[in-house]
Amino acid sequence: MARLPRIFIQGCSYHIVQRGNNREPCFYTEQDYATYLTYLKDSAESSGVAIHAYVLMTNHVHILVTPMGDGDISRMMQSLGRKYVRYFNSAHQRTGTLWEGRFKSSVVETERYLLTVYRYIELNPVRAGMVVHASEYPWSSFQHNGVGRQIKLITPHNEYLKLDKNSEKRQQIYRSLFKDLMPELDLNEIRAALSKEWVLGDDRFKKKIEEKIGISRDKHGGDRKSLAFLKNQVL
Repeated sequence: MARLPRIFIQGCSYHIVQRGNNREPCFYTEQDYATYLTYLKDSAESSGVAIHAYVLMTNHVHILVTPMGDGDISRMMQSLGRKYVRYFNSAHQRTGTLWEGRFKSSVVETERYLLTVYRYIELNPVRAGMVVHASEYPWSSFQHNGVGRQIKLITPHNEYLKLDKNSEKRQQIYRSLFKDLMPELDLNEIRAALSKEWVLGDDRFKKKIEEKIGISRDKHGGDRKSLAFLKNQVL
């Protein structure tokens, strides 16, 4: 079955995931993580992409972004990939590919789902059992969004800024979202959208996207019933 083309909707944010080839590590040392973030910042700025949240796991990465124009995300990821793979292969005396095919992405409905994706991304190390709380993991945007450590890579999304005008209160409110783990059905809905490289949103939002781009999800490799079921069961 042919892949759906990349979707671009002006003003929308996107959840990106890229995994290591055969689920092998993409990062071994602190220098690896730091170098990736440097290249991510450079590539995002040169491609017109705002970075809102990220997490660098051992063998994959999640990034929440908003591009300025069509193709910006692909340009960012291509630039980032070239630079980081060249560095990684040299640093660890290896050759060949590092990433598992092309990155996956889903369009995120802003008002209802954006902060949920923030949480999903920054709670990854907790779900993996690497840390007890998101604040303990050094390689995620929670250090900026929840702790208040300035990370120049990050551009706060308006939905995050709406939490409070005062930065300290905003971080406090944001931290309160991390008191509990996410419901399993929220996780499934986010993962389904990524797997199908489609839309994370309610039925009305999905219909608007389908009408805008002229593609019906019913005819392109997806089971809308399963997604609708997951959505209706969200706690």
